[in-house]
Amino acid sequence: MNNEYHIPVLLNKSVEGLNIKPDGIYVDVTFGGGGHSEKILKKLKTGKLIAFDQDIDVKKNVEKLKSDKRYKNKFIFFQANFKYLLNFLKYSGFSKVDGILADLGVSSHQFNDQERGFSFRLGGIPDMRMNKYAKSTALDILNNYSEEQLYFILKTYGELKSAFKLSAAIVKNREINDLNQLNKIITQTIKTNKEFKILAKVYQALRIETNKELDTLKILITQSAKALKKGGRLVVISYHSLEDRLVKNYFKYNNFEGNVITDIYGKQYNDFNEVSGKIIVPEEEEIKINNRARSAKLRIAEKI
Repeated sequence: MNNEYHIPVLLNKSVEGLNIKPDGIYVDVTFGGGGHSEKILKKLKTGKLIAFDQDIDVKKNVEKLKSDKRYKNKFIFFQANFKYLLNFLKYSGFSKVDGILADLGVSSHQFNDQERGFSFRLGGIPDMRMNKYAKSTALDILNNYSEEQLYFILKTYGELKSAFKLSAAIVKNREINDLNQLNKIITQTIKTNKEFKILAKVYQALRIETNKELDTLKILITQSAKALKKGGRLVVISYHSLEDRLVKNYFKYNNFEGNVITDIYGKQYNDFNEVSGKIIVPEEEEIKINNRARSAKLRIAEKI
């Protein structure tokens, strides 16, 4: 599809993980450049693909697939957050589906667009919204959150050891207007020879909070358990330990905390059975072609 917009990560392994039936109904909740969607569509005969993306910038990629005669009457797209999965499936007339795929990463297009504010390398305004029309931006967080709130997101979502020190520095140096100013606050507050790693952690924390990413992922997983047919597959590609932990815990324990919960007879009830075995990661060859794939982790589970 559109490799300039985004190179799909773990393309073959993730689509193979769906165990596609030619007449099945499948969902790609993170359309992006359309790479995963097109791969799925090529395997369908009478089946359908329903795709979601909240980013208006994917419009050209969507239109390209819609205009392809091979996929006529097979492709449905919703400009929406995947947390509304069940609502839109019901609207489309589908009570159950055969497979759901989620690639949770930020697209190359989003990283490379200075106006989006996802990259600490490009400068610009701290926006970081996946949905350009969402109300709250990272800039609002930086300038309006209390020191305690900032500490929580930097510690929890950025796993930053110096979260207390940095949250105090951010509050002290308000108003923050651009990323260069933010980067200066970070590098002057946290002295380290691993500057890029620290910047990445801070930006991750701000992006997660801006888009409520972990809450939305929890909603997706629990809704997927309701939307999938018995034997249907949920395929999730995550990019950091916070996401992967939620996926791993739900697949194994049926809750996000990782607690073993049983009935009075000691039986544990699960929505999913993880079929991927150990975690799947990109091979060296893929990472050479697409360096952003290096942190990807793939898990595949089957609805019980």
